[in-house]
Amino acid sequence: MANTNLNNAQAANQDEFYTQYADIEREVLSYVEYNADVFRGKTILLPCDDPEWSNFTKFFARRFEEFGIKKLVSTSYAPDSKKLKNGYQPSLFETDSPQFDPKKAQTHGKIFVLERDVTGDGVINDDDLEWDYLEGDGDFRSEEVTKLRDESDIIITNPPFSLFNIYFHWLIESGKQFLYICNKNCISTKEVFPYVKDNKVWIGTTRSSLDLLFDVPNETAEYYLKNEKEGSKYRIINGKVMGRSPSIWMTNIEHGQRHQPLELMTMADNLKFCTHKDLEGLVSYLHYDNFNAIEVPATKSIPSDYNGMMGVPISFLGFYCPEQFEIVGITKTWFGAAEKTYPKQKQVNKNGTIGKKEVTKLNDGAVIEIPGPLEGDTYYIVDGKYYMQKFVRILIRKKK
Repeated sequence: MANTNLNNAQAANQDEFYTQYADIEREVLSYVEYNADVFRGKTILLPCDDPEWSNFTKFFARRFEEFGIKKLVSTSYAPDSKKLKNGYQPSLFETDSPQFDPKKAQTHGKIFVLERDVTGDGVINDDDLEWDYLEGDGDFRSEEVTKLRDESDIIITNPPFSLFNIYFHWLIESGKQFLYICNKNCISTKEVFPYVKDNKVWIGTTRSSLDLLFDVPNETAEYYLKNEKEGSKYRIINGKVMGRSPSIWMTNIEHGQRHQPLELMTMADNLKFCTHKDLEGLVSYLHYDNFNAIEVPATKSIPSDYNGMMGVPISFLGFYCPEQFEIVGITKTWFGAAEKTYPKQKQVNKNGTIGKKEVTKLNDGAVIEIPGPLEGDTYYIVDGKYYMQKFVRILIRKKK
């Protein structure tokens, strides 16, 4: 029960991550730089958003006229529907409004709309946002919010991480353009990767190596300080606790970065100049034992003169140019591209101890046969042979 409660608490806290204004600005402006009219005449929906806390509505409202937006709509969750029960108190923005209803404040979501100059100052911006209560709790899966989805042109948000798979399918079935933040690990799932492979969804312009940090409620900050180690779930920046999650932007909106071919060296030069530590001492690239592909340890180490299949880290997708490479598959069991299945294995841990039970881990990833035991790293023994497993790899091939 204790572990269940802890997992629920962790999920609830990650659902209350609020994207920083600067991160939204950096990502969104790159699309405008590529296509100045990307938002012009469009209705933008920001579900799972609340202008009183989140920066998405603030950013787009302040750029409403500059971007030529037709209509901006954002919806928020009812306080009672959130996993994190943080003693919600209505803001002055809500209580001072004539439509304030204390009975609805806890149980109904809100809708915010921007499409006209309410204040009469000649400018349409965040001062002109109009709001009301939704009929329901603001869940994006509701008929009410789904109708707003169908009426929009572009959907942008940072959805609850715990509901990501459901949210992703909700986006895909809409047929709309979208931009969202998700955990990096989502890319390798059977729900998302097929769309990445088919070039229907791709990584945004913010590099995956950038450490995205999020604003969090006080209750979340207190939870992290008490239960988590700094550097993993959170960081303290200028005395403020910031939530941390390995996150990326995903989209189906075109941007310029993904059409820039990589400048690469030949295989011989990569080996000569040792562009990655894993290439040190090698006379050729290692070949997988269970996939017909070579192991490429880093994007910069992709050989320009190799025409066969290659396994590259997931971070390659941040540099993927569809005119230069074809995505063939992924080294996950569910994809079914492996050419070999291993019997149960003995796992030898980093400290040299052997696991008490046999495992089947080699059947869920790219495997390399090694000449003998490894020091300081995990390896596996099968029928007297030694193997190591690589992290998840994207299988690619150079386009001719």
